[in-house]
Amino acid sequence: MNRTPKEIVKELDHYIVGQQEAKKAVAIALYNRYRRTQLSPQMQQDITPKNLLMIGPTGVGKTEIARRLANIVSAPFIKVEATKFTEVGYVGRDVESMVRDLADISVRMEEKEQFKHVRATAAAAADKRLVKLLVPGIKKEQRQNGLQEMMNMFSNLQNGDTPQNQEPEEEVNDTIRDQRLSVKEQLDKGLLEDKEVTITMDEPKKVGPMNDMMGQMGIDMSDMLGSMMPKKQIQRTLPVKEAREVLIQQESDKLVNHDDIYQDAIVRAETSGIIFIDEFDKITAGQKQNSGEVSREGVQRDILPIVEGSQINTKYGMINTDHILFIASGAFAASKPSDLIAELQGRFPIRVELNDLTEEDFVRILTEPDNALLKQYMALIGVDGIKLTFTKEAIQVIAKTAYDVNHGTENIGARRLATILEKLLEEVLYEGPDMQMGDITITEKYVNDRIGNIVKDKDMTRYIL
Repeated sequence: MNRTPKEIVKELDHYIVGQQEAKKAVAIALYNRYRRTQLSPQMQQDITPKNLLMIGPTGVGKTEIARRLANIVSAPFIKVEATKFTEVGYVGRDVESMVRDLADISVRMEEKEQFKHVRATAAAAADKRLVKLLVPGIKKEQRQNGLQEMMNMFSNLQNGDTPQNQEPEEEVNDTIRDQRLSVKEQLDKGLLEDKEVTITMDEPKKVGPMNDMMGQMGIDMSDMLGSMMPKKQIQRTLPVKEAREVLIQQESDKLVNHDDIYQDAIVRAETSGIIFIDEFDKITAGQKQNSGEVSREGVQRDILPIVEGSQINTKYGMINTDHILFIASGAFAASKPSDLIAELQGRFPIRVELNDLTEEDFVRILTEPDNALLKQYMALIGVDGIKLTFTKEAIQVIAKTAYDVNHGTENIGARRLATILEKLLEEVLYEGPDMQMGDITITEKYVNDRIGNIVKDKDMTRYIL
């Protein structure tokens, strides 16, 4: 079921203080994706997403909105930094890689859904394999010559089998059969969850410099090599409850049709994919003060066709970016949105300005969200058996200090609160494990004693807070 704009804003309110205009704009853009799917195919083709540009100083919630969106929407979502990209011909990632990364996420989402449908069958097969691993049979002697082994390996690869998918030939006598029945009963009752078992699994993919370079061009070296030779196997010893999940994953992999998954994933990415581009202001050319600015404008020109709509080659197939939603954000402190090339400006018709944070906002950020900083520190120190509390006056002083320091030095928004709290609670965090259980109350006096002198000294403030 799709969430309405009000429901999306309500969800964002749990984590982000204020910035209602930005939340509303994002919520409307997301719900418009659902509205579009309810129209006729012809109308769907004509309606393109209205991309957003979020403008505001650092630390006011732009990136946090993106992070929380990923949890709210059941759609492929990826966050990238514009500063990682360079134009074609320069060393660095090319802009098309963000679409390929979105395709990877879409495939993982589709796999997860397909695996859910076959989980019951896969779990039954995994339990059978666990029983055989816990009570191994007597291995038959292999009398194959080298040529037969090669022919069998080639046949297995053609059928998509890897060594871990095949049970070794074994003889099972009555004693082993009885033992397996007993072990199966214990497994069903959950009596062997902590018993260790050794399983064989594919070696995890390793990203090397060459693999990363090829990945930027849409080429997966490990997949190419994997199609020519069997995957390398490793053995791991795990508790039964963890081994079962690995085996269920392996069994699920056999039960689903990967070609269907890839096709569905491409459609999902094309129709509901969201790409959040952070640090968008860093690719503005500005006044062209140095030669590096040329590359920045080149990145804009490379991003333009993707945002306009183009075909991007991925290892799963071609992806059309016509209906992918792009959300860009940037502080635009040293530049303006009008410094972007005109064509790109036109592709981000919705502009949302996020407000600077006030002293009252800092108080709310410290106390209201589900993941509020004070709640985090209270939970951390609670691990040592210490109950940490803050008086209202102390919270007010912390918020005022953050506001004053932001306006006396560089404004880094809500991130200033983490800097101040870390310095304020340094002694408590250090002494906590060796203290007796008890209560600690942070008062206004304690705050002034710990950071008051630092705030008064502008030079110290610059370096410490």
